[in-house]
Amino acid sequence: MGDWVRPFQTNDSSFLEVRVLKENYKQEMQKRQAEQRAKVQQASDPDRGLILVHTGNGKGKSTSAFGVIVRALGWQKSVAVVQFIKGSWRTGERAFFTKMKGVTWHTMGEGFTWDTQDRERDTVVAQAAFSKASDYLKSGEYDLVVLDEINIAIRQGYLDIPALLAALEERANTTSVILTGRDAKPEICAAADLVTEMTEIKHPYAAGIKAQRGIDY
Repeated sequence: MGDWVRPFQTNDSSFLEVRVLKENYKQEMQKRQAEQRAKVQQASDPDRGLILVHTGNGKGKSTSAFGVIVRALGWQKSVAVVQFIKGSWRTGERAFFTKMKGVTWHTMGEGFTWDTQDRERDTVVAQAAFSKASDYLKSGEYDLVVLDEINIAIRQGYLDIPALLAALEERANTTSVILTGRDAKPEICAAADLVTEMTEIKHPYAAGIKAQRGIDY
């Protein structure tokens, strides 16, 4: 053998160091696996739908809900969406999901409330949308109901908190519901199984960049 071939030595310090690192990593993963399996064994199925709240000032509340819709459809589950506030504004998600089998879509239908500038009319159409949402929740026909921007409708006073809490309580046992929008009220968060707050760190709109088709809507 030529001089350029270095014989293998089991006592090589770098080899031993790598071996120790691999063994430590294996032990760490075995411990984590055991902990995870223990948590799974201790967890129980609630035998009911869940209430999820997506709130906060950051972008992604509705986007996250639409991602859950995709997940639900992947399991052949039925979905209903009621959009508050956004109204007749054309969005990519609406164009996509209204073509999908298994999705029922209802939009409040009057455009952004800051464009209508008519509180009485905004209240009427919001309550009509809420009536539709309540029907979806009670029907038992849907595994998932998304109430998009309903937290804003509550904040603006178009809908009552007690009425929303009652609708959540009276929903079909198998129906999960996602409520999106900033400023979710404490009572709604208290009733939820999951509350996620989106935190804004940086947003292009603050730099004067307008909303982008396919990214923001």
